[in-house]
Amino acid sequence: MGNRQLILDRALKEISEGMYVNLGIGMPTLIADRIPQDSHVMLQSENGLLGIGAYPHEKEVDPDLINAGKETVTTVPGASYFDSAESFAMIRGGHIDLAVLGGMEVSEEGDLANWMIPGKMIKGMGGAMDLVQGAKRTVVIMDHVNKHGESKVRRRCSLPLTGKGVVDCLITDLAVFHLDHGQLKLTELQPGSTLDEVLSKTEADIRIDERLLSNQ
Repeated sequence: MGNRQLILDRALKEISEGMYVNLGIGMPTLIADRIPQDSHVMLQSENGLLGIGAYPHEKEVDPDLINAGKETVTTVPGASYFDSAESFAMIRGGHIDLAVLGGMEVSEEGDLANWMIPGKMIKGMGGAMDLVQGAKRTVVIMDHVNKHGESKVRRRCSLPLTGKGVVDCLITDLAVFHLDHGQLKLTELQPGSTLDEVLSKTEADIRIDERLLSNQ
């Protein structure tokens, strides 16, 4: 099983029937294809769409029907369209149950950096700063280390912050963490990973669930 598939399959478990969910740009949008068609989950996009379906097949592509990442999408029965002001009113008003976002770095205190790398061109900050404050719960999915092998689960974020203490759950290709009393707590190991491997690749000072320690 590939790293990305591990992350996406575990993230799907955070989504329950009846939820209103925002999927961030990048890897999170791939979750749309994994949600059963008969489920009562409504996916919201900050560019003005509630009721996103799976990615379209070639014959289904409508260039005017896109998500916030400008990818073409489909809709589910009951979908609705609205302007950005209405969309952000939903987010800021606390009507989104869950935001699943990508991450560049997460700190041991649940801070998130995911919107820019200094010196690199960006299109804008997008809706992440509103989502981490307005959504009832925030799940971040990302690789555990960067392309240089450096931990992305850090003591302090080195990149500009999206929000402080906003990450409720962090899912990487190696492990799952939950924010517990202001500090990340390692609660699960991904299939194929070990506690020693996770600790060796985690810069942050984390708590460890007693169940994981007892299995060593």
